[in-house]
Amino acid sequence: MIVHEPKPLIARYRMKSRGFLNAVSARREFEGVLIQTGGGYGCIHPWPELGDPPLEKCLADLQGARRWPIVRRALRCAEYDAAARSRDESLFEEMEVPMSHATLGRGDVAEVSAAVEAGFAVVKLKCGRDVKKEAAMLDALAEGFPAVRWRLDFNEVLTPEAATDFLTGLTEKTRGAIDFVEDPCPFSETAWPELRRRTGLSLAVDRESAPHRAEAQVMVIKPAVDEPFLLGEAAIAHQQRVVMTSYMDHPFGQAFAAWEAARLELMFPGLVGVCGLQTHHLFEADAFTEALGAWTPEFHVPAGTGLGFDDLLEALPWTRLY
Repeated sequence: MIVHEPKPLIARYRMKSRGFLNAVSARREFEGVLIQTGGGYGCIHPWPELGDPPLEKCLADLQGARRWPIVRRALRCAEYDAAARSRDESLFEEMEVPMSHATLGRGDVAEVSAAVEAGFAVVKLKCGRDVKKEAAMLDALAEGFPAVRWRLDFNEVLTPEAATDFLTGLTEKTRGAIDFVEDPCPFSETAWPELRRRTGLSLAVDRESAPHRAEAQVMVIKPAVDEPFLLGEAAIAHQQRVVMTSYMDHPFGQAFAAWEAARLELMFPGLVGVCGLQTHHLFEADAFTEALGAWTPEFHVPAGTGLGFDDLLEALPWTRLY
């Protein structure tokens, strides 16, 4: 007799950001779903601007082929979560989540000051909307906050020539304070080595992260869409640094990214550096963001079994997929 797996339950959500989140999106409201299947939970928070299918296509895929990475990873999250909940345990037991950088929206003096006061030593700036203004601002910030290390994320919006001009136009002091430049332009096996040669800066690959991206010095892994173990092994082979980040998604998805970061570091000690796991402050507060606590470099583990949030998850209006 064939036993059919019950359709997952879903709970839709809408999050509103406090400002623009990157150079490729002008949205301020973001829709996603939490899923419940097999006794565990997961999160699907698509970014169509970054190549994900729209939410409704994700839900159709969840009911059928399950071919999209973002859907498969949500189901994998639910499997891990269910296993821990069945044992009445937290997935974070005996796990140490790596520290995080501060991801900023505006990146002005007030935001950087707040990040420094909160204890962050590494700051990630979203760049690419107005590069001339951003270059001047970055030079000023590097001068005003000499102890901060900077990570710049362009979401591939520049050409290799524009990226070179931007980075070589910065002051020597600013370039010396840059930890890495993430996706300055679309990944290229020829353009990226030349960009590194001309700028002397480390380049981080995110949108095109894959086991064969040897031309990058840093591998950015997003557990919402990536398989961390596969990319972690590749990073070791290529002598790359690894940075794990959230998908700027629901706090439940953020907790999954934090747990995967802790798990990868446990498997490969010393591989995972300062991560990007603290992004709930980018959105207007709700009960889930409040459960993650204050905005600090340390990740605050949500109370409960599995990935946490037990009472909040149980109170959601769950509906069956048909």
